[in-house]
Amino acid sequence: MLFIHIGSGTLRTMFGNLDFKYGDYLIIPRGITYQIDFDTEDNRILYVESFSPIFSPKRYRNNFGQFLENSPFCERDFRLPKDLKTHDEKGEFKVLSKKQGVLWEYTHKNHPFDVVGWDGFHYPYAFSIHDFEPITGRIHMPPPIHQQWEAAGFVVCSFVPRMYDYHPDSIPAPYHHSNIDSEELLYYVDGDFMSRNNIEKGQITLHPGGIPHGPHPGAIERSVGKKETGELAVMIDPFNPVMITEEAMKLQVDDYYKSWIV
Repeated sequence: MLFIHIGSGTLRTMFGNLDFKYGDYLIIPRGITYQIDFDTEDNRILYVESFSPIFSPKRYRNNFGQFLENSPFCERDFRLPKDLKTHDEKGEFKVLSKKQGVLWEYTHKNHPFDVVGWDGFHYPYAFSIHDFEPITGRIHMPPPIHQQWEAAGFVVCSFVPRMYDYHPDSIPAPYHHSNIDSEELLYYVDGDFMSRNNIEKGQITLHPGGIPHGPHPGAIERSVGKKETGELAVMIDPFNPVMITEEAMKLQVDDYYKSWIV
């Protein structure tokens, strides 16, 4: 899964071309050789690798695979590859394949996109976060209403501009809570993040499972009386503990954990 935060370009595969821009999710099934051509030099992508296929949530589909009327998106929102290019070329074409965390280099004598057509249901596609239609309610709705994708070990949610809770006594800011079954990774894309103070675009927060967390000081008070939010964010909830790399530790905002101190 590639989420395009900054930049635009074309995803090229043996199925054809798929143009992408800011706000697009690109879902590329395993085993598909692909190439990315950017239109711009300044690009930022949230990149997620999965050991299992990434699907739309099962609860939004009927027995025939059609999206139900209560789904926050529908078939028309998905963009498929187009403009199939037949590359009848011979030469030396380097392809990188990832296996068990290692990139292996192969050199093919035929262009990997040397096909004249294709059929079936196994292909990459795009979906824009701007086409996600939020589900709202009179009181605070739980995170599953934001769900965008699911896989064997995690789910992905899209937080988009939406109406706040409209019960006359509602407090729009989310209540303090503990995630027992999952970690919570939030990637901040754009807008004003109602529950956080001093969050910048492109930052990632990690709230480990079992540790209580909630709005920053002042966020609850600021939310009272507000009618809507303009935030954009991508949330990833892994069901297994997240292991943080040494490179990620170098990017840590050291005093983030103190930001709840009044």
